[in-house]
Amino acid sequence: MWKRNPVQNFIRNLIRLIIIAPLWYLLVWPDFQGFDFEPNTLLFWNIAKTIGILWFANILARMFHVLPQWQRLVLLRLGRSVGARGPGIFIVPPFIYSVARILDVRIITYEVKATKTLTRDNIPIDVTAAVELEIEDPEKAAIDVKDYWKTTEWVSMEALKSTIGGNDLRPLLSETARIATDLKRGIDEAAKDYGVNVRAVRITDVGTPPSLIEELAVIARAERSAKAKKIQAIAEETVAKSIAEASRTLASQPNAMDLRQIQALLEISKEESAMVIVYPTSSFMGQQIATAAAGSQSMGKKKSVPKLDQVP
Repeated sequence: MWKRNPVQNFIRNLIRLIIIAPLWYLLVWPDFQGFDFEPNTLLFWNIAKTIGILWFANILARMFHVLPQWQRLVLLRLGRSVGARGPGIFIVPPFIYSVARILDVRIITYEVKATKTLTRDNIPIDVTAAVELEIEDPEKAAIDVKDYWKTTEWVSMEALKSTIGGNDLRPLLSETARIATDLKRGIDEAAKDYGVNVRAVRITDVGTPPSLIEELAVIARAERSAKAKKIQAIAEETVAKSIAEASRTLASQPNAMDLRQIQALLEISKEESAMVIVYPTSSFMGQQIATAAAGSQSMGKKKSVPKLDQVP
């Protein structure tokens, strides 16, 4: 107690000294001045008075309580609770009032584990959750339950197993925020009867068998592949509809096809190795020129390729 609350310990010791020194000097010291050190009842009487003075000083000193900011004291009057006190310094009269419990109201975080728990689709997994809580009502935590810490811990474990059993594996892996919210609601519903407020619940780890992880990876790859093919099919369908719409537009305009041919020639001419010959389709001379040019180009390609019997 000295290390935990030195201010309270100092005040109590000071009260003891203030009470013991004057009383001992007034009640015991005069008898010692005329004591001749012979065995008689005066010695035992002085010892009894000294013990009484010490007991009285200790009773008065223990009336003073000094609580830090994070502690609350639950007070009883003749066995009935009269609420919580603190923080600060206050006096608890003896014999009528008594201290039921001193509680720490700071935020506490503890870990809950559920091992080999079956999900709704019968898959055993290990789940670890961190629960953050604080004492909201010190009177309930001290009076209505013997050990609020252990009780809340068991409630958290039961709620965690119930949450796992009510969900499939995939939501437990991908929807941890929603699972944590449901878990917090379940724990808080039971813990509020003990004066405990659950501030937050976080799913820190979900352990699955290695074989199941491989199966989930295969399923995920198959789903991604199917999604990619579906997107590609939708794109091809969109392109086909656009081409059909373009062809209808070209067919509805008399000179649109000629403009499209010119655009196609411009795109072909951008190629470095391409030769473009433009002639009217009704011109015989233009056909002969195109045939001659194409023949000369093919002959040039043949000359550039060596024959097998010419290779040394």
